[in-house]
Amino acid sequence: MRAALKEAKAKRCKNPACGVSFKPSFSTAQKVCSWACGLAIAPENREKARKAIAEIGRKEIRAAKERIKPRAQYMREAQHAFNEWVRLRDFALPCVSCGRHHEGQYHAGHYRTVGANPERRFEPLNVHKQCAPCNNHKSGDIVNYRIELVKRIGAEAVEWLEGPHKPKKYTVDELKAMTTEYRAKTRELKKGLAA
Repeated sequence: MRAALKEAKAKRCKNPACGVSFKPSFSTAQKVCSWACGLAIAPENREKARKAIAEIGRKEIRAAKERIKPRAQYMREAQHAFNEWVRLRDFALPCVSCGRHHEGQYHAGHYRTVGANPERRFEPLNVHKQCAPCNNHKSGDIVNYRIELVKRIGAEAVEWLEGPHKPKKYTVDELKAMTTEYRAKTRELKKGLAA
């Protein structure tokens, strides 16, 4: 035999003018005793409902954008997270090319360029803090960059960077993981700098 349905507990009507005790007949989420009481408190709940509906809409839009996001967008996000980490990692160091400290903008300058060596795009040994004039106007000032790079990481590592490498095509999942990883590393560095 089927067990008897559990009877709903009595509730107090949310309409301050009413306050009657009632047993929900529509659902357990019912807050008022009648339609009249529901209409009476509707203006109070309208703003809350509008915000809830708007939040649902925003979540749906975010999910839809995530579904149609191209691989190139994931690549840009990963590159942005990686570059931010490099600039924080080298925070106390001068520009890798000219060796000066200044108040201008700094980039994450690649020794082996992304265009010529895309497989070295996310290699930490290949990327260092570089001032905007050296990176933009002097095309990376590669001669001075190499001299400083040998001092920082050693001649053997520089020769490895300059050598041949297998092409690398990152999947969307790898790019997402990389973005998450470098954002976490950046947060840790920021905590260390703040302490």
